[in-house]
Amino acid sequence: MRVGILPNLDKRGSAEVVEKLSDIFENEGIEAFLPENISVGDFKRLPENEFYKTAGLIITIGGDGTIIRYAKRAAYDNKPVLGINAGRVGYLANIEQNELSLLSKLKSGEYFVEKRMMLSVSVCENGKTIGEYNALNDAVITSGFISRIIDISVFLGRDSISYRADGLIISTPTGSTAYSMSAGGPIIDPLTENMCITPICSHSLSAKPILLGADNTIKLKAYSKKRTDIYLTVDGRKVASVKPYTDIFIKKSKQTVKLIRLNDRSFYKTLSGKFKDGRSM
Repeated sequence: MRVGILPNLDKRGSAEVVEKLSDIFENEGIEAFLPENISVGDFKRLPENEFYKTAGLIITIGGDGTIIRYAKRAAYDNKPVLGINAGRVGYLANIEQNELSLLSKLKSGEYFVEKRMMLSVSVCENGKTIGEYNALNDAVITSGFISRIIDISVFLGRDSISYRADGLIISTPTGSTAYSMSAGGPIIDPLTENMCITPICSHSLSAKPILLGADNTIKLKAYSKKRTDIYLTVDGRKVASVKPYTDIFIKKSKQTVKLIRLNDRSFYKTLSGKFKDGRSM
């Protein structure tokens, strides 16, 4: 078994976890390695192009943001990812730093893999595609200024919906517990395949989230009467400036993220812990 390790060294305790993994994998007879730009730990280093091809599975150390970043890259090579939490209590990391003994299950194959849907996001101008992205959580259109309303048109085949709002979120089931939930969107079982449209601070009290089947293609257009800058972000990263002649197409991606589960902590158990006592943990 070959394991690639991707730590976020900005996260507290991440370097210490890497050191512990060195002893665990040596005892288990598991070959493990790091990217060549990571200096911590007594592991073999590989350049990025070899790292993902060589690994049978990927272990990330960090928060949900770390998992999202590396899991999307691993999806290109169809490699599963296991998250070790080194951030706040999140939804994607499967084991905590005090549960590293569970890693012995990797060699014996005592784990299962969840498949998570992603969005394919295409940005077009004057009929030409200028950018293509995958989103594990969401694609978001927002104003570049606080409290500046923008006009957004959503096209679903021959039908259309108009919003006047601070922005609009298109999320996956995985992303339903992220920005969409904060904006009033529903919590969706992450193993289902849906897309959710959630307005951000809509000017209309009747504007509510809409849940769509994964077989839909969504077309978005946005503009501002006050010429406010409008941006598209994908999984929290700004990827494009949205002009009146910009078309954004969103549909189910052909690629899926594979997340390894070593314990029986279900999504609902994680959710219950997150909302314990009515507050975020």
